[in-house]
Amino acid sequence: MTLLGLIKYAFVLLLPALYLAHRYYSAERTRALPPVAPDPEKPVKTIMQAPRDDLAPPKDDPFTLEQLREFDGSDPSKPIYVSIKGTVFDVSHKADVYGPGKSYSIFAGKDGSKGLGMSSLKPEDAIPDYSGLNEKDRKVLDDWHSFFSKRYNIVGRVTDHPQPLSSNL
Repeated sequence: MTLLGLIKYAFVLLLPALYLAHRYYSAERTRALPPVAPDPEKPVKTIMQAPRDDLAPPKDDPFTLEQLREFDGSDPSKPIYVSIKGTVFDVSHKADVYGPGKSYSIFAGKDGSKGLGMSSLKPEDAIPDYSGLNEKDRKVLDDWHSFFSKRYNIVGRVTDHPQPLSSNL
């Protein structure tokens, strides 16, 4: 066997040992570090919006599902509305999310309660009739309604919603 062959053979045997040693010492170093407490001065980053304390008092303006379509963000002179369980929310300040072509534009200008309950962005699910949702999906829908109620102004209610309006809240 040549010297080069011996070096290659030693390297092949040494490589797994080096890898295992590295993993062992890396794990030891990680365990030895004290946990880092969050800095109370730094705000915690989250993709979720915080509840707002500057919301206007809720309005009860009547909208039909047809009228609601006018507020889908396609006309920049009009606000963007989303309805959940017949409650109409003004989401205009989040046009980067609900505006045309954006991630949740499927819900703009309509009541997409079923899709929200199912956590679906399929156009065929963004409909107001959520009567077929199971208990788990109804809970998700209720959570979305609560989330929106704390972050967006309520501007009205859908008068021709397929679900009884008394079950909205």
